[in-house]
Amino acid sequence: MSADEERDGVPLTHLDQPLSDDGATKRDLVDYLDAVHERLLPGLAGRPLSVVRVRPGQPGFMQKNVPKYAPSWIPTVKLWAQASKREVSYALCNDRRTLLWFANQRAVEYHPTLVLAERWDVPTHLIMDIDPPEGEPFAVAAAAAHLVRRALENDGLAGAVKTSGSKGVHIFVPLEPHSHEDVAAATRALAARAERLDPALATTAYIKDDRDGKVFLDSTRAGGATVVAAYSPRLRPGLPVSFPVGWDRLDSVSPLDFTVHTAPSLLGGDDPWAAAMPAPQRLPSDLVDEGHTIPVARVAAMREGKRRARERQQ
Repeated sequence: MSADEERDGVPLTHLDQPLSDDGATKRDLVDYLDAVHERLLPGLAGRPLSVVRVRPGQPGFMQKNVPKYAPSWIPTVKLWAQASKREVSYALCNDRRTLLWFANQRAVEYHPTLVLAERWDVPTHLIMDIDPPEGEPFAVAAAAAHLVRRALENDGLAGAVKTSGSKGVHIFVPLEPHSHEDVAAATRALAARAERLDPALATTAYIKDDRDGKVFLDSTRAGGATVVAAYSPRLRPGLPVSFPVGWDRLDSVSPLDFTVHTAPSLLGGDDPWAAAMPAPQRLPSDLVDEGHTIPVARVAAMREGKRRARERQQ
């Protein structure tokens, strides 16, 4: 197959082919990823990567396993996936050439793990994922994010915030080495402490019917979870991107302010995600201890669901 053009030794094909229903093309994706690669790659390098790809005329799909036809120069790491009970060969997107290859495969979204491949037992970040309730504006997610920031500050911690590229925000707290269990526990406790600051706004209820229209503070991004990288596009109308936002600007932006078309010019020569990221921090022992008393959300929700089902059968 002949290439439309070549960059960094990577043949790029069908660049003017539509990528989405709103007129974006594959060229738009490739040009954007190339423009921001120096900012995007630090969040991908050394981390097992999952991507969301889209084929012409088909819905997007998550790809974890590196395809057999991938170039041999793309480094990979094999890891056991407990959920699917199989070994998965993940790509490591460490350089521009690999990123361009993924772009040519119509990989729109980039979801790295919260661990480095060489240190699978050590999470690098604590993550809080915040989305507004159905039908509510981004502003309520931003308000809940400020609660999390206050809870962090009360424990002497700091985090950086970015739009998720979808409806809400992600808060990243870089960490010194801790176990997966302690980071997961601290995340649950942080969510609970933020909820206590304004229980009328935020909730930690995992079951949707129990949220009463409040903002859900999702503390489940731990362990082997992935989170979309800063500057990654999202497969949404308009091709928005996950974009760093200063805490002082969070109340005045919308996720659609940042797209593959607008983000490069907004960045100029800066990397606001790197600039906003605090140094790795030690989790306070009281936060970790409190978290270990809070049930894991999915497990608690499963048990509660079974209990309610038994009640309905009586």
